[in-house]
Amino acid sequence: MKLDTPIYNLKRKAKHLARATNIPFHKALDNIAVERGFKSWSHLSSIEQQERAAISLMKNLNAGDFLLLGARPQQGKTMLALHVLVRAVKSGMNGFFFSLEYTSGEVWKRLAGFGMERSFDGGELVVDTYDSICAEYICKRLKDCSGPTLVVIDYLQLLDQRREHDELQTQVGQLSRVAKELGVIIIALSQIDRSFDPTTQSVPSAENIRLPNPVDLGLFSKACFVHDGRTLVVTNP
Repeated sequence: MKLDTPIYNLKRKAKHLARATNIPFHKALDNIAVERGFKSWSHLSSIEQQERAAISLMKNLNAGDFLLLGARPQQGKTMLALHVLVRAVKSGMNGFFFSLEYTSGEVWKRLAGFGMERSFDGGELVVDTYDSICAEYICKRLKDCSGPTLVVIDYLQLLDQRREHDELQTQVGQLSRVAKELGVIIIALSQIDRSFDPTTQSVPSAENIRLPNPVDLGLFSKACFVHDGRTLVVTNP
């Protein structure tokens, strides 16, 4: 689902509609949103917010970057990552979405919300939900990749959930190296610990990343933290 009209123009139309039909402004906003295929004005606003966040994040990404994207549950980190992935693929890049959290059908349903179908013009998009995804597996998949590529891993803390996999520190090192060697962009989603207190800080920081096993965060070239519609990108987290 794509917002193709500036938000201020839609608000102007809602004002005219409210006056012409003598309905409350908030009802007019909802009507305008529904006409464009959204559930409500708040749904439309959230998509518009994600669009702006995705554009901003993409401007901060360069070939070889290994970015950690962290947020508490229900703060939109997966949707933001998918939005960035869709924009990258539609621009001609290859895209991979590796998930240990969702089924392939669930991922494609979310992608369809951004207007991304299984057949499209642009780069190649692969959704991989293999049960034993780990850094070694991801690196093997990327070895055959040619051209600009963006990878999303959902999510960091699940990579070493199987005993046969290397510890998380080793896997993060592998991913950091392959990003540099192949010039691909890798985004790893990350959980944020419950110790994060939004009353004392507007967005999480590196100190709030949930790490059941130690990881050198210096292996990430950048980090992006999200909370309550706000995003913060930092280098060398």
